[in-house]
Amino acid sequence: MSLGGDDGYGGDYDGHDTGRPRGAASGDHLTRTRLPEGDGDPYGPPRRGAGRTAKPSRNLITVVGVVVLLLAAIAFVNRGGGKDDDSDGGGSNGTSSESRPTAPSGERPVEGKNSVTGIASGFPKTEQGAQSAAANYAVALTSADMLKRDARHELVPEIFTSGRASELQRKLDKAYSIASLEKIGLNADGEAPEGMTYVSRSAPIGTKVSKFATTAATVEVWCTGVFGTAGEGSKTPVTNDWFTMTLKLRWVGGDWRAESFSQKDGPAPINSDRAASSADEIAKAVEQYGGFTYAR
Repeated sequence: MSLGGDDGYGGDYDGHDTGRPRGAASGDHLTRTRLPEGDGDPYGPPRRGAGRTAKPSRNLITVVGVVVLLLAAIAFVNRGGGKDDDSDGGGSNGTSSESRPTAPSGERPVEGKNSVTGIASGFPKTEQGAQSAAANYAVALTSADMLKRDARHELVPEIFTSGRASELQRKLDKAYSIASLEKIGLNADGEAPEGMTYVSRSAPIGTKVSKFATTAATVEVWCTGVFGTAGEGSKTPVTNDWFTMTLKLRWVGGDWRAESFSQKDGPAPINSDRAASSADEIAKAVEQYGGFTYAR
């Protein structure tokens, strides 16, 4: 789902003549060489450029018209805000626009994980630790388990501080109501109809620390993900999305926990013209490929 105000990015190659003069063959012309680009067929037609004007596909129109439940839930949870949402937690050192690429630090990223939810835990009391925590929490908050009441009631206390978990649990229960689930073709337990698979999985692309103090941090997590229902006749086919989730974290009980979160769309790249996989392939991929513990 889009982990998209606060709510949450492929590319195209334009085949073009990259050859340069290599010398005169007969004194009156130059030989020009066309070099293949990317990993496509070097003798096939060039891929269409990103600047082309294309007629939107029917699938795209369908996807645009679908209400993404997770985005609606995030908007609902953050509606009205509150003084806690605007608090820096004290001692903030302001905002930095410096880009800090992910690189091996030699430090152990996490000490372990919760045996029930599988969420990583034991993040160090550092900027890297805060970024790792935020990345893992963003993935959990946009997972298919969030639509299942029992699983959600296990996840939320592992992600949020004790002072916020109960309140957010109530809001999420209301946001993920039976009526809301029915709108995206799921039953009251958050399950897809027989023969179909509901997909909701995100992958962090990068993280940025907006604010950091001894016991508080604000981290932005840029993500991409796949969301929808895979199966013949699905009214909400699986599509990809790009979004940025912002989490305000606090150091409590020897670990980073979230106090609030919000989401916005993008940054998103131009879609490539790669053919979409079948619903069966998508469903099998979700079952066969496990997720990761994310650590900076």
